Amino acid sequence: MNALTGRSSIPCPSGTTRLFAVIGNPVAQVMAPELMNSLFLDRGCDAVLTAVEVKPEHLSTVLAGLKQIANLDGILVTVPHKFAVCDQIDTASEAVTLAGSANALRREPDGSWRGDNFDGTGFVRGLQIAGHDPAGKVVSLVGAGGAGVSVAVALMMAGARRLHVTDLSAERAGRLVDRLSNKWPGRISLAAVPDSRSDIVVNATPLGLADTDPLPFDPGLLSTTAVVADIIMKPAETRLLKAAAEIGLPTHPGIHMLTNQVELYREFFRIP
Repeated sequence: MNALTGRSSIPCPSGTTRLFAVIGNPVAQVMAPELMNSLFLDRGCDAVLTAVEVKPEHLSTVLAGLKQIANLDGILVTVPHKFAVCDQIDTASEAVTLAGSANALRREPDGSWRGDNFDGTGFVRGLQIAGHDPAGKVVSLVGAGGAGVSVAVALMMAGARRLHVTDLSAERAGRLVDRLSNKWPGRISLAAVPDSRSDIVVNATPLGLADTDPLPFDPGLLSTTAVVADIIMKPAETRLLKAAAEIGLPTHPGIHMLTNQVELYREFFRIP
């Protein structure tokens, strides 16, 4: 049963069914199967998407095998594989080139594989629809991993005035700042903690997937008007969002990042 639509979202596969996979480690939290299988049903498309758990040390082997499945048309990618899959694609979008991270792979008619990344675009669209347009705003991003780099690119492409990047790994954050500063010089900087003057503060780390996780940052140190956003989808209200709401800060949950990617996936995978 689809938790979002309240109905069955898994078609009955047959020998003509086109296959899609979402790969990650873990995959228990992924919601792409619910959303994509609902899309297939709504569009009358004979296709099905399933989650495939892949350990990092097995990624190359599994991807090589998936690519050889003749009726498999596409692969979605989640943590921790978004960087590593970039070595497995033949052509890349600008978003992938800028971020060095991909979350969708498509088989082309000639058999080659193209990579794209819709995490950031979906996240920013969700912000805009909710009335939190980042254009002209100061934004702090906590987390420079596979989703974080894509969110950073999309925020800058949407016109963010300043972007402050924080990560437990200063080296990883530095690589992101250096990469994007080539395109947006003087507008991106490293930060030990989110800037207290930020209009929007985004958690792009995995902290919040478990109830016992520490907060990725202290929302009490932010401006009283700062929007606190999360990219985590399960749970719908993370400890961070709950803590922010308790002190009166506006919040933005992670599910919007995925729901606003569905149409992008439809176009990318050429689903009628």
